[in-house]
Amino acid sequence: MDNPTHHRPVLDMTPEGEFREAPKPSGFNLLLARMGGIAMLVALAAGGLLLVAVAIFFIGLLLPVVIGAGTIAGISLWWRRRQMRKAGIEPGPIRIIVRRQ
Repeated sequence: MDNPTHHRPVLDMTPEGEFREAPKPSGFNLLLARMGGIAMLVALAAGGLLLVAVAIFFIGLLLPVVIGAGTIAGISLWWRRRQMRKAGIEPGPIRIIVRRQ
């Protein structure tokens, strides 16, 4: 007949209460650790792609605003030059002056 103490684990410890050897991880623990690392890489890559998608979305929202503002500015400059020609003033090249205070 089998001895009931035969299947019990042996804890090899020092007098201070520390283990003499590090426990060996089981195959399932190694598999979970590897899958967890891969899952973390996939999550980081997906998060990066999500940030890029959000940035492109916001740029897409601002694109019509930029086109509209540029169109209004172009029409304004064209109209001023037209009025100057009607008044007999030949407009020169367009100059943009930046004033700093």
